[in-house]
Amino acid sequence: MLIATWNVNSIRTRLSQIINWIDKVNPDILCLQETKVTDDSFPAESFEKLGYSVEVYGQKSYNGVAIISKVKAENVKKGFYNCSSSNKNIEIFLDQKRLISADFNGVKIINVYVPNGSSLESEKFKYKINWLNCLATLIDEQEKKGELICLMGDFNVAPSDIDIHDPKKYEGGIMASIIERNALNNVLKGRLIDSFRIFEKNNGHWSWWDYRNNAYELNKGWRIDHIYISKELSSKLKSCVIDSLPRANIRPSDHVPVMIDLQLNDMNSEFYEDEDNFFEI
Repeated sequence: MLIATWNVNSIRTRLSQIINWIDKVNPDILCLQETKVTDDSFPAESFEKLGYSVEVYGQKSYNGVAIISKVKAENVKKGFYNCSSSNKNIEIFLDQKRLISADFNGVKIINVYVPNGSSLESEKFKYKINWLNCLATLIDEQEKKGELICLMGDFNVAPSDIDIHDPKKYEGGIMASIIERNALNNVLKGRLIDSFRIFEKNNGHWSWWDYRNNAYELNKGWRIDHIYISKELSSKLKSCVIDSLPRANIRPSDHVPVMIDLQLNDMNSEFYEDEDNFFEI
């Protein structure tokens, strides 16, 4: 089963690019972030024509997440409403549409768009840390149910220095601070593992490049888009790749897709790969 995540930075602006990518790659599940449209404005028909089912949780101009899948999603949940009522932070997250989950073939797919946080001194940063703490509560509760989890999306956190092109320059700053990394580790708690780092231990692999200062052309990127899986799924994981080519499109998203090949039961999708090495591996 080929599962992918992609912050598309506006579904309407990038729709043709997404459709072209799907035609080439043929994912079983595609999780999107920053769709930036309300549910009734999401271009579901474009994906349904390709044989996909669509689940969305969006808002106008900001945020928004979606799950596109060949098999219809089961047990679809939107937002943090199913977290423990004891978590006092839940109410402040209702306005921003940043999380959607669903069950597929015995695995719970959780698609997230973690807040950026702006700067460490801002109220937005406090919001980000509270949001991650609430995500940790959600994962705690899913774990108690014994569910296998695939948590993915734009986390707006570089887990370590090797996930930043110039770690010294950004040390202690937004997306690289100890506070954020600790909050992310509190979500993972060692029970979820970074799919990409199973296969690649070195630096130089990015999923996001700033639009400014020719960051993509100079390959000054960050790895902030991740797919985390339950340890119990590690034996089923065959590959994890970052496809950097869509960043070279005209009017691209600043993020690129990240994909895993998870062999579950009789679903045996393989990564698309052509003679020109379409994917960065």
